Amino acid sequence: MATTLQEILLAPDTQPHVVDDCMTLIDQEVSAKSGVSGTAVKVAYKTASTFASGYLKSKVEQLVPEMVVQLEPFWADFGASGSSGFGDYLVKRSDEVSEALLSVSDAHGAISNRPVIVKAYQAVRGGAAKHITAALPNLGALVEKYAS
Repeated sequence: MATTLQEILLAPDTQPHVVDDCMTLIDQEVSAKSGVSGTAVKVAYKTASTFASGYLKSKVEQLVPEMVVQLEPFWADFGASGSSGFGDYLVKRSDEVSEALLSVSDAHGAISNRPVIVKAYQAVRGGAAKHITAALPNLGALVEKYAS
């Protein structure tokens, strides 16, 4: 029986579903954004979505395994904590979780050879932590969908 988040979410028969659910989560989170920072996120997302057919999904496929690695210690602590929901647990540790997840996207942004994508990412990076924090309840639910 799978016990680590990596074993659960990155299993060959599960990972494609996790990626699809991540794409849906991203679409929903971007759609829900408003205000000036929301507009910036929507423009950056549209840039990434229209850059090349399948580009965004291929990036999510690349990022998911690394993000799962970043979530692993939080999942282990959550299991030991007796908390009721992983999303709530993530929100309580939102600063740490956001920085852990952003470390993955920052690393990829630093080595990207696509200036249009780098510029779009840099335009929203400053407010990225608050957007990730807003998505944590839904991210936690996504993880629990497969891990529970």
